Amino acid sequence: MTDTITVTGLVATEPRHIETETKLTITSFRLASNQRRYDRATNSWIDGDTNWYTITAFRQLGMHAATSLRKGDRIIVTGRVRQREWESEKGKGISFEIDADALGHDLTFGRSTFTRTVKSGDSSAKSSEAPADSDAFPSADDAPHSGDARLVSVPDDTVTDEAVAPF
Repeated sequence: MTDTITVTGLVATEPRHIETETKLTITSFRLASNQRRYDRATNSWIDGDTNWYTITAFRQLGMHAATSLRKGDRIIVTGRVRQREWESEKGKGISFEIDADALGHDLTFGRSTFTRTVKSGDSSAKSSEAPADSDAFPSADDAPHSGDARLVSVPDDTVTDEAVAPF
């Protein structure tokens, strides 16, 4: 029996990316997920217990996770959950693992840009063209952090009322 679960939380370790001898790509990391509740008596937020999961992503999802996720990112993951018992010199316990079917940044806490990848040699894929006014949209090179181009700051006036009206 396979159980599907959706979890939100923080990436707690830098994603570890490997490629096996058979060219299978695997990315794994630990995810910390905790519940918060508002205590009206003390007028403050209280953190609940933290649940820990080992997340594993395979193939294309694994490659994208390795280039998109960093320690500290808030994400959402859906996948198949497994419970494993383990034993070592220090003791024994139970761990929970999720084989990810889908994952991404949790947009409740920030903004993210999406770049679609097209497999080379796919003749049915259309080429992506920049908008006519390409200066209206920031490029990934303008990302407000060092090292990778995942988040892009978008000016508040980028979307106009006229653009939203048809929707």
